[in-house]
Amino acid sequence: MSVHDLVLTPTGLRYGGRLYPCSIGRGGITAAKREGDGATPAGSHRVVMTLYRPDRIAAPAPWARPILPGDLWSDASNAPEYNQWVRAPYAPSHEALRRSDPLYDLILVTDWNWLDATPGAGSCIFIHQWRRPGYPTEGCVALKRNHLHHLAGKIMPETRLIVRKA
Repeated sequence: MSVHDLVLTPTGLRYGGRLYPCSIGRGGITAAKREGDGATPAGSHRVVMTLYRPDRIAAPAPWARPILPGDLWSDASNAPEYNQWVRAPYAPSHEALRRSDPLYDLILVTDWNWLDATPGAGSCIFIHQWRRPGYPTEGCVALKRNHLHHLAGKIMPETRLIVRKA
């Protein structure tokens, strides 16, 4: 484990000697992640991208990529683009990255089941803004807006999210 890792603990997300309150998946933490289970997968997951809404916030880091109208993430486990960033129009099941609410204004994308996705093993695990304290996600890790922005400006590509099964 490195001082540059994001480490999920029972009391929050630890980074750089600080603890940040966070939310995890409604299904808890699992070592056997499946599409739709709502669980946060245990393991070591590299942060591979930072995505942001350029119409709402400034780029948090030089390597951040803008979320544009029509940007989607495929969660269709039977599609060849499963667990990939795709563009509209896209008929298979997907999640819109450009949302009306602020949850995805800033996204740290992990390499969970990515780049070569195993069908049904769960689509991408993001680190994104929470709805409110303690409100569970669909498997992602969610943080208070200002904490997420702070971390996005500090971490580098290849930072790991460490999630341990209790």
